[in-house]
Amino acid sequence: MAEPTKDIESAFCRSGRETPEPIAAEITGTIPSWLQGTLLRNGPGLFSVGETSYEHWFDGMSLIHSFTFKDGKVHYRSKFLKSETYKKNIAANRIVVTEFGTIAFPDPCKNIFSKAFTYLLNTIPNFTDNNIVNIIRYGEDYYASSEINYINEINTSTLETVRRVNYRNHIALNLATAHPHYDEEGNTYNMGTSIMGLTGPKYVIFKVPASAADKEKNPPLKNLKEICSIPVRSSLYPSYFHSFGMTENYIVFVEQAFKLDIIRLATAYFRGETWGKCLKYDQDDVTLFHLIDRKTGKAVSTKFYGDAFVVFHHINAYEDNGHVVFDLITHKDSSLYDMFYMENLRQDILRGTSKIAPSPLSQRFVIPINADLKEVPTGTNLVKLEDTSATAVLQKDGSLYLTPDTLFEGVELPGVNYKYNTMKYRYFYGSKMEWSPKITKITKLDIVTRTYMEWTEEDCYPSEPVFVASPDAVDEDDGVILSSVVSLNLKKPPFMLVLDAKTFKEIARASINASVHLDLHGLFIHDKS
Repeated sequence: MAEPTKDIESAFCRSGRETPEPIAAEITGTIPSWLQGTLLRNGPGLFSVGETSYEHWFDGMSLIHSFTFKDGKVHYRSKFLKSETYKKNIAANRIVVTEFGTIAFPDPCKNIFSKAFTYLLNTIPNFTDNNIVNIIRYGEDYYASSEINYINEINTSTLETVRRVNYRNHIALNLATAHPHYDEEGNTYNMGTSIMGLTGPKYVIFKVPASAADKEKNPPLKNLKEICSIPVRSSLYPSYFHSFGMTENYIVFVEQAFKLDIIRLATAYFRGETWGKCLKYDQDDVTLFHLIDRKTGKAVSTKFYGDAFVVFHHINAYEDNGHVVFDLITHKDSSLYDMFYMENLRQDILRGTSKIAPSPLSQRFVIPINADLKEVPTGTNLVKLEDTSATAVLQKDGSLYLTPDTLFEGVELPGVNYKYNTMKYRYFYGSKMEWSPKITKITKLDIVTRTYMEWTEEDCYPSEPVFVASPDAVDEDDGVILSSVVSLNLKKPPFMLVLDAKTFKEIARASINASVHLDLHGLFIHDKS
């Protein structure tokens, strides 16, 4: 049997393989008869092309997975996203497109000045189209997505890549999040950053309406509408963001102190530097919190701010008695990204000798939106909710300084029962990160009692937990949790784990006789037949 360290290294750093035709899983236990649909997952899956290899785990080319549940059975398939990046790399038999943490020189015959000029003209407006982060729904179309101006539509049944779409054909964006929000009408809300606009860099929030009757003539993105734009507080240093919050009436945008250095990005090619190295965390800065009315696009004029931190994932947001409550996973610094450099994964983290990144915190922030700031003295905490220790203290200049209520520690990749998105909720689900990016537990967290349940199994690495509600659900946690699990035990095949969301006990697993790779995010598509 292979040494444990090598097994772990293989699980994280090896290239995955396609399973282009669906294969039946072996079921242990009983999958609920009502669970009908497909869980799509996305993540990096190809880390070497020819004799070249990626330097960061987030650079690997996208591998899309599907787990189809029907009549108590599960079928699995996977395919590489056939992006233009994938096609160019495979055709050249080497990496020729620069990624987040890997720089590539497409034409070795060009001199450095030609390369730099091309990079300046093309790379800032148009990054790679290797969409490795998530699956987004616009109308009835589904797209592989990441934080770039390109998305790739996929056929959810066959996993074939249908077409590439450029956001810039519909709205002036250079970057966009891979974590949108959906409302009950089927509309999608998302946001991105315009770096090269005539009025300077700005953050843009937009809405894509649900599908029209004739989707072929009137595709969803054709009807995209900008809700508002927010000026970047420092034009040369736009804030990085991976997600945002949404309540019934507001968009919540956290402008953090983790920033993209535009000048450094524009000159990166001269210095042989990737755009990942152009992200910098300023621990001496502050965090700004923006509230934007979803209907009018107008921002609440009061300045809300707090101490510096790094945030990748929002948990949920809602309104409660004149307050906006929003829950985040915060990090003390940006070292989590550094942990995913392949050299760190291979040599340091996997051998337990790396510098440990600070543990993530699940934190609650509260903004009082109906408070009369003229009637209270400076220094007053305006938060009136009784179930939180979060504060919003009035400052001399009329701004509110926010301090969070820490709910839990050590959890990332949060998810909720999406029927409770924008609503007051009690539970969320996440992946336990105890000392490194290696995730060995998934967790159910109860915000009211501040308690949690866990699932873990020796030598197993579960993916982000996804909640699927039962059709006759009464309670918020009536449903199941789905997680794709990769095992280091050569005698234990990968499997789809099905947990009772209420008890967090295993009710079934679907073992798969195929190569299943670690992934990042995805979504469940209900079978409408």
